[in-house]
Amino acid sequence: MSRLHADLALLLAAAVWGLAFVFQKSAMGHIGPLLFIAARGTVAALALAPLALRERHVADTAAQKGLARAAGWGGLAFFIAAWLQQAGLVTATVTNTGFLTALYVVITPFIAWGWSGRMPSRLVWPAAGFSAVGTWLLGGGTLGSFSEGDMLVAISALFWAAHVVITGQAARFGRPIAFTALQFAVVAALATTGTMLLETFSLAGLTKAAPDIAYVGLLSSALTFTLLTVALQHTPPSEAAVIVSMETVFAALAAYLLLGERLPGIGWIGAGLILCATLLIQAGGLFAGRRRG
Repeated sequence: MSRLHADLALLLAAAVWGLAFVFQKSAMGHIGPLLFIAARGTVAALALAPLALRERHVADTAAQKGLARAAGWGGLAFFIAAWLQQAGLVTATVTNTGFLTALYVVITPFIAWGWSGRMPSRLVWPAAGFSAVGTWLLGGGTLGSFSEGDMLVAISALFWAAHVVITGQAARFGRPIAFTALQFAVVAALATTGTMLLETFSLAGLTKAAPDIAYVGLLSSALTFTLLTVALQHTPPSEAAVIVSMETVFAALAAYLLLGERLPGIGWIGAGLILCATLLIQAGGLFAGRRRG
């Protein structure tokens, strides 16, 4: 996969994730956050299991052990982030959830720096700044109207950033589908345990939320996180985070068209800044490639 193809895959994932917020919000009218995450993780893991088995022949035993450990940490980070985000969606709007989740764009370079000890590209910093300002403007340039759900979503950004970095590290195993399947198996196990301890299981609610679970489990989980793992073999985590921050724009657009949520003019300026940040990262990649050439 070329860098351009990797970036396009990340942009596709961003579009799917942006629309997924609508389905995640809809599901909260029928079931609890943990039950939804358990169902999402189970659907994703089962969908990917047959393809993951086909990857077995490319890895040795040592790599397999490392892969399982990385999937465990990735699954834990994903579970915490998804739980906070899903609980926040009970009261937060789709638009607010989209831009607050995008805060992980600012956090990811710092976690990646602390993890690897390598300074990120110079252009990542202004791009991250544009994304931060764009995210703030997309919310109307104020924090006064934030609910408890908004705060939970904002905290989830820290764990989404950790998940991006862990996924980037897992790319070296060369088994993106297996990693994603194992990760969602961990998510399903943790969420199922949480459901039994903290929520009431509802078969009727699960049935009503089936379309939402199908979209999020198959497209927003199985497909997109496999794309993310593959693309991160060719794009650094801090740069990938800026590209997929476009999910904020897609979420706002989906909320506008499907739920009737409206953004003020300042919000659309914020969306434009996020787009500029993405283009800045692309330009930096092209210049770096020419210098290496």
